[in-house]
Amino acid sequence: MKFSVFTASTPDWTPEEAATNLAAQGWHGIEWRVTDQAEAAEPGFWAGNKATWPMTGLEEAVPEMARLTREAGLEYSGLGGYARCDDHDGVERVLAATAALGARQVRVNVLPLGNSTMGGQEPSGLSYPELFAATREHYEWVEQRAAHHGVKALVELHHGTVTASASSARRLLEGLDPQHVGVIHDLGNLLIEGWESLLPGLELLGPYLSHVHVKNARWVRTEERDAAGAAVWANEWAPLTEGQGSVLAYFQALAAVGYDQWVTVEDFSTDVPLAERTAGNLDFLRRAAAAAGLTVSGSDAADLLSKG
Repeated sequence: MKFSVFTASTPDWTPEEAATNLAAQGWHGIEWRVTDQAEAAEPGFWAGNKATWPMTGLEEAVPEMARLTREAGLEYSGLGGYARCDDHDGVERVLAATAALGARQVRVNVLPLGNSTMGGQEPSGLSYPELFAATREHYEWVEQRAAHHGVKALVELHHGTVTASASSARRLLEGLDPQHVGVIHDLGNLLIEGWESLLPGLELLGPYLSHVHVKNARWVRTEERDAAGAAVWANEWAPLTEGQGSVLAYFQALAAVGYDQWVTVEDFSTDVPLAERTAGNLDFLRRAAAAAGLTVSGSDAADLLSKG
């Protein structure tokens, strides 16, 4: 198993700083965020993120992305793309960039739910069956283009989309080639929507389980009441060690299905400064993996457990 960081979660660092700092901390790889984003007065996860490569001019940026990654001694766990499956031009471009970098796999977003305001867009109002059928049609095309480029397109389990759960993602991809399409299983997202018991969910994905994202979340009771007088709860991101999801149980389930590939962290909590957060996360992930019986590249399990 190898660990990387998705640069959506490192907004204060430039690409060079992200690569240099993560390599110095001992991470195996990096997952570059690729999207055009809004400007912001201060760096943020979703706007003004310094460690994001714009889609505009992506082809010209590929050599620099490759240089920074190579010189830091990091590998790619994949690319964190934001192109949606119905944006065929955008998908073609991120697939080509993934191939050019040798990054092997890239996220290709599915359609949002009809009542979703994800990305600041107006809700489409379309029904789930309509959106699911459209996503499947687009992903049949995505599979063909991924095969052409020799890479894999990844569906993320994400709240507010047609693939919030492992079950929905498996149904979406059923019959497509798992060499060229797969699923990103995400502990934190599932705590918000789509939760299924970890081991059965991973078993259900079978050959489509291609990548893992780790973050954590928790539900908190607000001071509000709904129109019927009931308590209102809201979700928020949490440090890996403080959320409702058990990373140890997650790793134990991954071990049970024989998963030994990349685990990418995208920690959107802000309880501690960025450098301390990333370094602490790596230490925790190594100990959790050792406790789960997973082999981590370049680590000694007994030593890690003794430090825990």
